Amino acid sequence: MVAVLIVMTLCGALGGAGLKAYATSRNRLHVLMGLGFYGTGALLNIVLLKFLPLTVVLPANALTYVWTLIIARLVFKETVGPLRWIGVACIMGGLCLLVL
Repeated sequence: MVAVLIVMTLCGALGGAGLKAYATSRNRLHVLMGLGFYGTGALLNIVLLKFLPLTVVLPANALTYVWTLIIARLVFKETVGPLRWIGVACIMGGLCLLVL
């Protein structure tokens, strides 16, 4: 289930990246990809809620912020300052506490 949780959050981040790409390029394929990833993430969220408590699934969505930061840096070449990386570390620490 942890792998599905990770894929769900990655789909959310890729959905946002697709819409960002569409905003700059106006390529319809980007908006379709963005919406497709968002939809897939939502469906996975529903599946996870069948097997895991809401108190785990919903807060785990914070992992989407981590993926978004990585995608913004690698794909869109955005500058990511040290405070944002510290924020990512805090999010990851919080998620570890939730899983324990």
